[in-house]
Amino acid sequence: MARYTGPKTKVARRFKEPIFGPDKGLQKKQYGPGQHGPSKRSPKKSEYSVQLGEKQKMKYTYGVLERQFALTFAKANRKKGSTGENLIKFLEARLDNTVFRLGIAPTREAGRQLVSHRHILVNGKVVNIPSYQLNPGDIVGVREKSKNLETIVDAVGSKMVSKFNWLEWNREKLEGRFVDFPERDQIPENFKEQLIVELYSK
Repeated sequence: MARYTGPKTKVARRFKEPIFGPDKGLQKKQYGPGQHGPSKRSPKKSEYSVQLGEKQKMKYTYGVLERQFALTFAKANRKKGSTGENLIKFLEARLDNTVFRLGIAPTREAGRQLVSHRHILVNGKVVNIPSYQLNPGDIVGVREKSKNLETIVDAVGSKMVSKFNWLEWNREKLEGRFVDFPERDQIPENFKEQLIVELYSK
């Protein structure tokens, strides 16, 4: 199963955002990587460079590689409405992302691992495909044998009341409901999705 395995702090420093989750390295060095440290003069970036950077940031955030991202974009482009918003909605509806949003996993990467290791149920059935697309009304839960897994117990134990309006959480059953696709203003990540649309339009 393809996934990004390269340096994470380096990427987070490039975008100056903790896109892989809390990062002590980013807290110490909140500037882009490079042997000469933070530069006082930042070279002007081309339009293409800015657009590409925005696409890379979204890919890294959701843990999606190039081919899968392109397929998701094509799907978003075919759907009525704003292509950029559709793209984010489809990425948010991924099973691994929803496991993270529900608080079953501490990070998206951990959510991906829980799914691929068959710890997660969708509508009562085991689904081990992280990119599985949820539909409104789907129930995402933890397999009975996996409810005492340390990763899940710790994540759920530190979870506060759900702050995502498109999800419902049942702490007793360790399951949540994907109510509907989120609206753009409900998603906290700082994306400029229109730049990605412009990049693919070239």
